[in-house]
Amino acid sequence: MVDGMEDDDAFTKPLGRQAVFYYGVGHMLNDITSACWFTYLLVFLTDIGLPSRDAATVMLSGQIADGFTTIFAGELIDRFGHFKIWHGAGSILVAVSFSSVFGGCLPCKIFGSNSSTLQTVGYSMFAAIFNVGWAATQVSHMSMVNCITLNSTSRVVLASCRNAFTMVANLSLYAVAFVVFNSSKPHTLVDIENQYRWIAYLSIAIGCCFVAIFLLGTKEPRLKKGAHGKGYARILWSHWFRKVLYYQVALVYVLTRLVTNVSQAFLAFYVINDLQMSQSSKALVPAIIYICSFIVSIILQEFTWSGQRLKAFYSAGGILWIICGAGILFLPRNMNAFMYILSIIIGIANALMMVTGVSMQSFLVGEDLHGCAFVYGSLSFLDKISCGLALFVLESYGNSSPDLQGSVISRFSVSRYGLGVVPAVCALVGVVVTYTMNLHTPVPKPIMEPLLA
Repeated sequence: MVDGMEDDDAFTKPLGRQAVFYYGVGHMLNDITSACWFTYLLVFLTDIGLPSRDAATVMLSGQIADGFTTIFAGELIDRFGHFKIWHGAGSILVAVSFSSVFGGCLPCKIFGSNSSTLQTVGYSMFAAIFNVGWAATQVSHMSMVNCITLNSTSRVVLASCRNAFTMVANLSLYAVAFVVFNSSKPHTLVDIENQYRWIAYLSIAIGCCFVAIFLLGTKEPRLKKGAHGKGYARILWSHWFRKVLYYQVALVYVLTRLVTNVSQAFLAFYVINDLQMSQSSKALVPAIIYICSFIVSIILQEFTWSGQRLKAFYSAGGILWIICGAGILFLPRNMNAFMYILSIIIGIANALMMVTGVSMQSFLVGEDLHGCAFVYGSLSFLDKISCGLALFVLESYGNSSPDLQGSVISRFSVSRYGLGVVPAVCALVGVVVTYTMNLHTPVPKPIMEPLLA
């Protein structure tokens, strides 16, 4: 009885910094490849001559594969557990397949044709494989939070640390990209492919090092067994569908992901094509964003968190993004240096929205640990599909719209809408939905057995 009470205390007390660190680095491979995916995939595919609509199709195929895998992986993790096995297997698939996403078109070499249709099929195939592994790693890593600790503040700290290392991953990518882009200038399609392939190789190497640290340093969480110790006491999907908070958290999470992912995808196009900044700005502007996000994520770890504080910080981030969206939409080329100031504000806003938006899922799950993977999987499914469709529509519109040179409308390109209007509108809706939430700080109850093996 005394041992049981000690276990209860151990899992309701705040986590140590070492445990938080080991967990936080576990998503580095996913984060650095994701940053490369959203920042450079569309740029790479259009650089090698693929039409914008076909490039968007490649990205959409990956997002759809990712979305459906999250549901599948979430259900299996809820049934059988083994978070680290799913994480390790997904990481291996990501490491093996990601370089091929930015490599040459394999079907084109096999059939001896470089048609746009065959290129689209070839790149879509590897994009789908990569995203299957990515989804398995993401769901297992995110759902671990609720089984590592019952302390609500520690759960937010884990999410904050994870977001901080997301910024480290992004900064690592842009450092690599800055070196690669400035070391040589491409003259042929082969040179372009080699540049992006080196970025992919170095990103994989950096990410794998941190995955190894995570797997060695983090214990395997396991879901609590039923009252008689027979199997896992699972929660049916309908349990979540009956909760209004599930739909509110889902909407906020999807909107937050749209803010970060759509803005990231169009950032390079905006600074180069709209503002006509130097090529190095493709790496420098994002780097400023992620440095600021990293600093804010570290600071957020020092707070004690409640439901009201989550709502307040999320709303602050959303308001900052609305201000930035207006600035991006109307920023003229002769004032492109102002983009560096906007980058600082965007970095702060991204950190505030991402840390609190992800942490709301932990407040939703509470102590319903046996269905937590479904929650993260289903919300990730909505995130991937919505982001994929949004990028497909924007890219398709950009490909089909005439260039109205000399008109007022020409100033508002698809890049301006993608980086300015879409994130700002999503942030506004997210703030409104957050205001309607009723987030209660969970009070831990005694547990029957430890959550860590």
